[in-house]
Amino acid sequence: MVQAGRVLLLFIIMVSSLRASAQSAVTLPPPSFTLPFLPSLSGLWTVTIGANGNVQPDFEGARQDRLSALPIFSIHRPGSAAGFVSPRDGASFALFDWGGFRAGPVGKVRAGRTASTDTGLNGLGDVGFAVELGGFAEYFPVDWFRTRVEVRRGFGGHDGIVSDLSADVILPIVQRVTWSGGPRFTWEDAHATAPYFGINAEQAAASGLLAFDAKGGAHSAGAGTQVRFQVDPHWEVHSYVEYDRLLGSAAASPLVTLRGSPDQVRIGLGASYSFDVGGSGAP
Repeated sequence: MVQAGRVLLLFIIMVSSLRASAQSAVTLPPPSFTLPFLPSLSGLWTVTIGANGNVQPDFEGARQDRLSALPIFSIHRPGSAAGFVSPRDGASFALFDWGGFRAGPVGKVRAGRTASTDTGLNGLGDVGFAVELGGFAEYFPVDWFRTRVEVRRGFGGHDGIVSDLSADVILPIVQRVTWSGGPRFTWEDAHATAPYFGINAEQAAASGLLAFDAKGGAHSAGAGTQVRFQVDPHWEVHSYVEYDRLLGSAAASPLVTLRGSPDQVRIGLGASYSFDVGGSGAP
């Protein structure tokens, strides 16, 4: 609760300062040179910041839940379709933005775990948080449908490769209210899976669980849904449910089969604020 409150307070302070600065648009100077395969960085951009409060498993594979908070951040060219953000999305910057196709760098934080916070982790030791950095690509063949892929490499708690794939149907329900939802899939290599689901000989002796060599491959599959309310041109609030079924080594780990659950549910509420920078007019 304290952590979530601090994040939401920080979000309010950030929005207040950004809203004041956004009253006069920032004009980006033209670059001194151009590259033929990169779009110009000058012109109008939309920045979205926010925060989500989640009820989610205490650790991946856990039965018990906890309250947590996560940031929202994205930069993209203005446009109603391009403004869609899923709770699964990492923080991203759409460096490439052509019609319905967007791509660029992405980042995400994977929470660590502390053995003392859950009896299911007894004897398994702590795992630090990981910062995952990589790239994303998404495509809107029509305004009401989006596909997205993120590929990220971990630093810290794990040093593996994670790939998230998702698809969302985006439909207006009534004025200013939009529903979205669709399937999810995650693939991980062994270096991303083993720190969280592998059990070495020392951990097996300390925990009473059988040793387990976690492999890479299909990690989870599921679905998510979200309802968004556009308060005004800048503010948006939303609620969502995301479900994942662990697969492969994650589901087969004794940590999950004996002390946890392969069914992972995340429920959340959030708010975001969008404003434009660049161009010649105020947002």
